[in-house]
Amino acid sequence: MHSVLDELPQAIILHDHGRVSFLNRMARELWHVENFTARGRPIIEVLRRHTLDELVRKGGELELMIGGRELLCKSVPGALICEDVTEKNQSQRELREVMAVLSHEFRTPVAGIMGVLEALQYDLPAEMRENFVSQGLLEVRRLARLVEDMTVGFRVSTLRDIQFRDVTSRAERLLQPELEKTGVTLKVEGEDVHLHADADKLLQVVLNLAENAIRYGPNPGVIVLKAALEHGQVWIGVLDEGRKLPDYEVIFKPHQRGPSAKGYGSGMGLYIIRSIAESWGGVAEGRHVPQKGNEFRVSVPL
Repeated sequence: MHSVLDELPQAIILHDHGRVSFLNRMARELWHVENFTARGRPIIEVLRRHTLDELVRKGGELELMIGGRELLCKSVPGALICEDVTEKNQSQRELREVMAVLSHEFRTPVAGIMGVLEALQYDLPAEMRENFVSQGLLEVRRLARLVEDMTVGFRVSTLRDIQFRDVTSRAERLLQPELEKTGVTLKVEGEDVHLHADADKLLQVVLNLAENAIRYGPNPGVIVLKAALEHGQVWIGVLDEGRKLPDYEVIFKPHQRGPSAKGYGSGMGLYIIRSIAESWGGVAEGRHVPQKGNEFRVSVPL
């Protein structure tokens, strides 16, 4: 029987009323102890964990970290079984992270569609109604592309030659309700700059950058959305009038927000921006521009 237990992927400790009688191969490797040393000794002396000793006495299960691995340990009569759930837990964390990213990315097109549908409830001139329908269809197609991206790890889907104004014109329409609500003025520079990029991904970057500036920068105030050629690549950025931040790098991490967040959002905006930029070979950074404010920007390789 012992040879069979040695082949199992779980760590198994057999015991007789709390005294070790056998450890299989995985258990020996995990606790760095051999059977001839452990046999006959109390569980607490061999495993060196009061929580496991108590688990053996009371029964049940618990999860804990041992040797850098996450283990799910179950106590059954005469045995303690520990399963390595490190990769499973990591997959679950990654899934939660993906869901957080998705909820953030989906919010903008959904809000745009809702705005269009609300407007279409009213009796509008034919030309205005047609314009709203076109905007709605544009956002529905964008939403469909986001759904497609779920199956390909958020990869950049379609690179093409575009002008920066192709993105800013859509962004300005989508940002208008929030600009009006906060009293922030949006200025755009570099609309004639040419890019080779995925328009939808670039739009998501622009929206996230602008929303951060609108929400976390001074309001009422002015933010500048701009594109500029610099050292052989295009930089897309948003400049606000805010004070210099203590640490620009930390707020690019998941679920991190700036000091003026005031309860806004999930803290995923800049993390998404960096992920998208890195997917096309660019970088994302934050910096303070003397006498102007904070600038968050991404590079788009030519």
